[in-house]
Amino acid sequence: MTNRTQESGLDPDRLQSALDAVHRAGMPGICAEVRDGDGVWRGASGVADLGTGRPVDPDMRHRVGSVTKTFTAAAVLRQVEEGRVRLDEPIGAYLPELVPGERGRKITVRMLLDHTSGISDYLPYAFPSLKGLPVLKDVSPASLDDNRFREFRAAELIEMGLAAPPGGAPGGPVGTYSNTNYLLLGEVLEQVTGVTAEKCITRDVIEPAGLRNTSFPTGTPRIEEPHSLMYESLYGLIEPPRDYSVYDMSWVMTGAGLVSTVAGLNRFFRELLDGRVVGRESLAQMQRTGPVRALDGSKKLDYGLGLTRTEAPGGRVYWGHEGTVWGAGTTSQTSADGRRQMTLAINLMRWNRPDASGRPQPHAIDGALAALHQLALG
Repeated sequence: MTNRTQESGLDPDRLQSALDAVHRAGMPGICAEVRDGDGVWRGASGVADLGTGRPVDPDMRHRVGSVTKTFTAAAVLRQVEEGRVRLDEPIGAYLPELVPGERGRKITVRMLLDHTSGISDYLPYAFPSLKGLPVLKDVSPASLDDNRFREFRAAELIEMGLAAPPGGAPGGPVGTYSNTNYLLLGEVLEQVTGVTAEKCITRDVIEPAGLRNTSFPTGTPRIEEPHSLMYESLYGLIEPPRDYSVYDMSWVMTGAGLVSTVAGLNRFFRELLDGRVVGRESLAQMQRTGPVRALDGSKKLDYGLGLTRTEAPGGRVYWGHEGTVWGAGTTSQTSADGRRQMTLAINLMRWNRPDASGRPQPHAIDGALAALHQLALG
């Protein structure tokens, strides 16, 4: 645990108590780093392994899910700055065989970045046993296990999303969140740079931001460095929750495949918002937001180009992203002035239990997490 909180707005005892409350509510393990100016607090509560009781540690690596999208978006903006990509160019100009015809002419790079392309998410087709979510009727975890060691090709997943009924018209007033968009952006990066998207993002974003312990998995379903197990409940359909920390991440690489730490993500968002990952003009483009329906339809996000905008109860604006994969969740938020930050990582997902209609209901973990957010974000 790290504490450097003098002359800051951080209260270590209250922050630790808030973490402990999330653990007591049913979360196996949670860790976080909260920063206020030069003050930093890093803490953890609970276990990384329910079987052995091994404690969770804030230095552990973690699958950060869709926080990856901010990295991918930043890499695309770097290519815009170098003149290889134009935000309002039709996607067919870069990927004519993958997105041919009218869609290729109407959908732009910007629409992929801000989820207004109308292209549907491929997940219900790659994981067919989950197609009924968020209602649990006829849903099972079979696809999660079937795909544990399956190696998907990005083009295969993209084709599933393109073949699905559209989520809306290109450039519509309300976007629909879709992982397909960010796999297409990965293909654009490969097309214009001549290297894999993962190498491009590492070279142009991860390394310039000075990040350690942040990388895409390469050639293995395992996280080699110290990490927590990652427990998936799937709304009570997997009981007891099952560990999915060993998983082939080809199902979502440039959309949600990164591994990092809570400190690494805080550093990334500080560097990004200070104009040291992309230029100020590019950052301004990333911060142009509009409404986007979340993947489960539960809420609307205020979404830019790989960034979400949220407002804390006191009125302070935060930029960041949330992410989930099987068994792991991450939230990273940084105030617009860069002074206040919170990144947290949890190792149980979809803990809510359904009512008689099959819809997941609120859980004590939800309230404890909300209280932690409010305290940490000030």
